[in-house]
Amino acid sequence: MTTTVGTRRTLWIVAPIAIVAVLFLILLATSDRGGRGFISGNIDGQLAPAIVRPTIDGDIFDLDDYRGSFVVVNFFQTSCIPCRVEHPELVAFHEAYAPSGVATVVSIAFDDTEANIREFFDEFGGEWPIIAEDALPIAVDYGVPAVPESAVVAPNGKVITKLIGGIRKVDLEAVMASWLQEQEEQQQEQAP
Repeated sequence: MTTTVGTRRTLWIVAPIAIVAVLFLILLATSDRGGRGFISGNIDGQLAPAIVRPTIDGDIFDLDDYRGSFVVVNFFQTSCIPCRVEHPELVAFHEAYAPSGVATVVSIAFDDTEANIREFFDEFGGEWPIIAEDALPIAVDYGVPAVPESAVVAPNGKVITKLIGGIRKVDLEAVMASWLQEQEEQQQEQAP
């Protein structure tokens, strides 16, 4: 009888492990290896992952259309307190730089409803593209595990840096100024 109890106990331990292992192998076998997959949190200096999605207003946002300008890709959720705190800073940044085409913002709504998003922007302002549909793959491509988080994309299409947590207008301006300074220094080094 002790052999039967020992066998059952072993079965109860081994069976769940085997099931998890089989599911993991199935996941690996059926995953799309052609995609970017999850990128580590550091994507600085890399070409920004593509974003081509419908906005909540029905337009198509394509990140490549903004080459030549800085783009703040902001991941947020309407119920996130730090997101609410940073939002006026994003509004001030956008109002200062979007009219001249120097920079813009795109918001990626993380696990939220369109009604909540519209109410949020009606209350707090902001006149830039907002993506809510199929946002999770964008978050995965940008290595965003939680909100708020923003990626600052340079005019050349590369990610300058990611800013984790709430951001301020002055922080975004510092990132842009630093990048522009680096570009100027590189040009001076290459000049004869």
